Amino acid sequence: MSNQSPFGGRRAALFPVLPKGEVLATYATYGEAQEAVDTLAKSDFPVKQVSILGNDLKSVERVTGKLTWGRVALAGAASGAWLGVFFGLLFFIFSPDGAGLPFVFAAVMIGAGFGMLFGVVSAALNRRRRDFTSTMQVIASNYQVIVDGALVNRARNLLTGHAQADVAVPTPPHPSEPPHAQEPPAAPPA
Repeated sequence: MSNQSPFGGRRAALFPVLPKGEVLATYATYGEAQEAVDTLAKSDFPVKQVSILGNDLKSVERVTGKLTWGRVALAGAASGAWLGVFFGLLFFIFSPDGAGLPFVFAAVMIGAGFGMLFGVVSAALNRRRRDFTSTMQVIASNYQVIVDGALVNRARNLLTGHAQADVAVPTPPHPSEPPHAQEPPAAPPA
């Protein structure tokens, strides 16, 4: 089993495959699966032989609010201002006469103005189709930690040993302590 790096072979990038190996454990959240891999990594396990596989992917769109003209104008102005900062700093750095900070400020203001204008025009053209803002996420129903078949027993032992180390084991009372709320022993039958 191997995880392909972005610098791997061209063929691997064209034809991605599911990881091969055995399922070590299945978790409800990605954080739990990541914690299991972190546990293996801290135990010097060869984590290059481990993959996290998300199953039953779902696209979730969370509505964050109503789309208002003010929100559209502010978002457009903010993105335009960042573009203005970029161009203003470029001109500031590469200017032969050393144009000052007023030039950068002017670029930010011009960028914010054009960004606001383009944002409002874009929203006006799309107004009938969408009247809310949202964010999109792709989540999985569960996450499986996949390990190379030759190493799966070692990985199970490491995870099981780690889980047992975190569990508090009750200690028995010292023999010198009196028993708590016990009835006196029964008399022998006569």
